[in-house]
This record gives sequence, C-alpha cells and structure tokens, in this order.
Amino acid sequence: MSFRSVFIAVTVAFALILGAFLVNRARPKIETEQPTADFVRASGKCAECHARLQYSVVHEYEMSAHAKKGITCLDCHQPADGQKKEDHHGFVISTHLTAGNCRSCHESIYQEFLHSRHAAPSWAAIYGEKGLSPEQVAFSEQYQPGGTKRPPHPFVTAEGGAAMVSGCEQCHAVGKPNDDGTIGSCTNCHSRHTSSVALARRPSTCGQCHMGPDHSQIEIYDESKHGVMFAAQERLLKMDADPKTLSTRDMFVPTCSTCHMSGINGLKRPNYLRAQAKMKQVCAQCHTQALIDRVYSQAEQVVAGTNAKVTDGKSIVDGLRKDGLLNGPPFSNPIDFTYFDLWHYDGRTSKHAAFMGGADFVQWHGNYGLLQKTVQLQHDAAELRRAHGARP
Repeated sequence: MSFRSVFIAVTVAFALILGAFLVNRARPKIETEQPTADFVRASGKCAECHARLQYSVVHEYEMSAHAKKGITCLDCHQPADGQKKEDHHGFVISTHLTAGNCRSCHESIYQEFLHSRHAAPSWAAIYGEKGLSPEQVAFSEQYQPGGTKRPPHPFVTAEGGAAMVSGCEQCHAVGKPNDDGTIGSCTNCHSRHTSSVALARRPSTCGQCHMGPDHSQIEIYDESKHGVMFAAQERLLKMDADPKTLSTRDMFVPTCSTCHMSGINGLKRPNYLRAQAKMKQVCAQCHTQALIDRVYSQAEQVVAGTNAKVTDGKSIVDGLRKDGLLNGPPFSNPIDFTYFDLWHYDGRTSKHAAFMGGADFVQWHGNYGLLQKTVQLQHDAAELRRAHGARP
C-alpha cells in the first residue's frame, strides 16, 4: 500500500474520531454522564435508568437525608399493606406512594398527623365523610369535634367536580383517604424524593395553601415583623436542623412550622384544648411574658368583636330564612355570598391577623370588610322584606 493511501486512511479515521468526539461533546450531559457504581448501588439500581430519564428525580434523591442514610429508592417504593403491586423492570414496586409508605419508618409522626386538622378534617371540609371509613371519622372526631362528621360543602355541587379537583382538592388532599387505608401524603409538605425538613419549614411551603382571602396567613406573615426578619436572615438559619433537637439556636427567627408544628426547644405540639397556654410557651422562647400577655389580650378582644359581628350577620340571614323570604339551596341567593364573604374572608382574616401581627389585615382586609358587608346585609334584608310586603 502506498504512503498516499495510508495517509488518506489515517486522515479519514482521525476525522471520523474527531467528529464523533465533537458530536458526543455537544450531546446533553444527561445523555453522556452516568452515575457512579456506588450511587447505582445506593439507589437500588434505580439511578442506572432514571438518571437518563428523570435526572431531576435522581438528583433530588441524591440531596436527601434518605440517600445520606443509605435508604434506597426501593425501600420507599416497596408496596405497603393494601397497595397495588406493579412489576417495574423486574422489581415489584408501588408507584403511588402514600403516608402508608412513610409510616413504616415514621409511625409516631404519622400518628401526630392523624390527630391534626391537616388529616381527615381537611378532606371533610370539601367532601364531608365521603371516602372516609367510619373508624377514621370516629377517630378524628375525638380530637377535632365537628371537623369530619359533616356533609359535603355546597360548593361541590354548585361549582362542579372539575373546579373541586383542580381547585380546593389540590390543598385539601393533604388529608385525602387512600385506598390502602391511610390518610394523606407526607410529600405534600416535604416534597417527593428530597423529603426535606428544610422545605417543610419554609413559610412559602405553607403559603401554597394558607393564602388568599379566606386564610391569608402567608400574606399576614410576610407583613409581620417575623416575616420581615425571616426574609432578611434566612441564610443564617439552620433550616435542616434535626427535629428532635431543634432549638432557637437553629431557628432564631420563627416560621409557621417552628411555632405551630415542630416543637421548638423540646416543646410538644399542643392540642386544641390547651392550645393557647401551650402556644404562649412557644412565644416565651423568644418574647417576654408581658409582651405575650398584651398581644394575646388585644387579639382576644379582636376575636370577640369579630365573632359578635359574624353572629349579627348570621342572625340577619337566619331571620330571612325563618320568615320564608330566602328560598332554595345554599348559595342560590346573592345575600348568601355576602354573608359567606363576611365570615369566611373578612372574619377569619381579622382573627388570624390579630395573633400574627398583621395590622393591615386586622383593619382593611378584616374589620373594614366586616363593617361594609354588615351594612350590605342590613340593606339587602330590608329590600327583601319590602319587596315581600314584610316589615323591615
């Protein structure tokens, strides 16, 4: 073979190799990078495929406390009692995880959750007892009387199923009954795969549901001194501190969870009957008793005043129904909406804000609305009575 032929062959081969290298370098990293052998073993071989198909899932798992403790994907995706088993490339798994999977390691936390309003009462606020077993209803009623044994909300019929599924249910499903007999999904707050304590402690996580005119806690918090301090000093907080040892050294600025759920400085989450006394203990981790007593005293006066205004509004509507001047199902008359907005929006906002330090929400988003809608109720009631020839 001549030198010219050899030179051409070597040049063509080099060009092909260089071209392949350049093409490969231009491919996305997800197509070229492979997880290490150790990581494949740690994730139960799942990362071998999913690093290419759903890289974000693998990356989130890699950052999680579960990964650091050697808990594999298969440990969590192992079908729990009552769950459908699926064959997945030779592995028997469950793809629809519920609290039933998490409770295998976190039973005590699951039991705390079952006692809360985030569990069955959250679901029942939309659908009533539908989907809940008699045992689940009876259990919840012991701790949240009247929260679960109730009919579906009128909006379910009035607004329709699609509105409920894509609207209300997106938040209230935190207490959804599952086919395996458990309630709720831990990942609603902790996120799938990261399973993060730090994420659950962020006010914005709670604010995904606790927002808007009917429960504007996140807006109130952001306005309050607590919220302003969190925004300024978040980077200095130890958001991922172990819940068993969480203290004000870790979280010296309060978030929703550190005051209402986490048990700061070893305190236990209070139940309803002792809520205020226990909550004052939480406040005392940072504030003087004199300040606490003053804030609570002022807030209780706001609550009493708000409840009185709501009661007055209710008596107007009840009087119209008693006298036969309002007919039809709930929310079939304009005055129904005025009264609903009065207590569900303005009334609740006023009371939340009084305890959370949101002055604007006590006043303009609370008591101003209460006053305006009370006047509207009185006017509409008088018009209805006049139209029916009744005495105003």
